[in-house]
Amino acid sequence: MAAAGLNTQLIVPVLELQNWILDLVLVLVPVSAFILAAPVFGNAMVPTRVKAAVAVGIAIALQPVLPVPELLTLSDRLLLTLWQSIAGLGLGFATLMFFQIFVIAGQFVGMQMGLGFASMVDPGNGLQVTVWSQFYLMLATLCFLSIDGHLLALEVLVRGLSLTPALMTLEFGDFAWQLAILGGWMFAGGASIALPAVFALLVVNLAFGVMSRSAPQLNIFSLGFPFSLLFGLLLIWWTLSTWLPIFDSESTELLERLVQLVG
Repeated sequence: MAAAGLNTQLIVPVLELQNWILDLVLVLVPVSAFILAAPVFGNAMVPTRVKAAVAVGIAIALQPVLPVPELLTLSDRLLLTLWQSIAGLGLGFATLMFFQIFVIAGQFVGMQMGLGFASMVDPGNGLQVTVWSQFYLMLATLCFLSIDGHLLALEVLVRGLSLTPALMTLEFGDFAWQLAILGGWMFAGGASIALPAVFALLVVNLAFGVMSRSAPQLNIFSLGFPFSLLFGLLLIWWTLSTWLPIFDSESTELLERLVQLVG
């Protein structure tokens, strides 16, 4: 009788620990997917161990406050975990698109200024981008961190996890379609930011083209490139006065779209 009572006392804590680990996995998987795709957390320069430690810490902090639905079978739990991981990846990818708005804007301006052959590698994405893309990306990252945008994105993720039963009623096709719409928003936002500078530089290049036709003996390339570069620097300095309103409007729209993704 004493041995049976001892076994019962041992089995109960083991079952509680098992249930706690299973509930923790439900939170850890979407949080890890979000950190993997999000630009600030999932940057390639951040060590993998740091990402894993951050994911585990956030999951442990969120697990007691998130409601866990009563699941009857293991297949239901696996299906829920899969859907939550897709939702976490989608939210992180949507946040990444927000930063790519400024990368695209810098790419447009840099290429128009003639900096296409002076590109540098983006350490976060491993791509060849112009120096103005790097400048806009760093400026956007600092502004994003200054307004606690990374915490707001995590808050949206927590809201999605707390609405898990309702979130599973959303069709995967609708979720993918909303992400595709975000791609159009990304390109439109980058083009709208770069449009004034690109249009002004286009006028300058057209003027040098007319000069090259009217005076072929002039070396327009040696004269036009430094002038375009200097004029582009002045344009960027002038457009920085409108940076904060643009960033505020784009970040507000990002949060609205993230809320729409989680329903």
